[in-house]
Amino acid sequence: MSLKSFEDLECWKAARELRIFVSQNILPKFPIDEKYALTSQLKRSSRSVSDNIAEGFGRYHYQENIQFCRIARGSLTEALNQAITALDENYIEEDLLQNFRERFERTKAILNGYINYLAKTKME
Repeated sequence: MSLKSFEDLECWKAARELRIFVSQNILPKFPIDEKYALTSQLKRSSRSVSDNIAEGFGRYHYQENIQFCRIARGSLTEALNQAITALDENYIEEDLLQNFRERFERTKAILNGYINYLAKTKME
């Protein structure tokens, strides 16, 4: 399989879906006084996942790509923590968090698979 763009990566596609879900379903639930706090944090962390996958792809070096994917995984986990905070602050309901968690788990699994693929390919 030939990957011509980061847009061909399943992990990027999953991260994009997660980002859109956050933007359309979670952020609108936040009160205006969170605009420069939790809203901004969750928006940035959810965007950072696909941003780092794309940047790593553009590095054309396995180890750098792996490092950016690890940063993406960290941002993904940060976004989950912020979604949990939104639940704790009563901005979102448990079912919305569960829906986010499903996207989180899917994105994490695909991203981990891609990191493993890069690590194995680097060794060949």
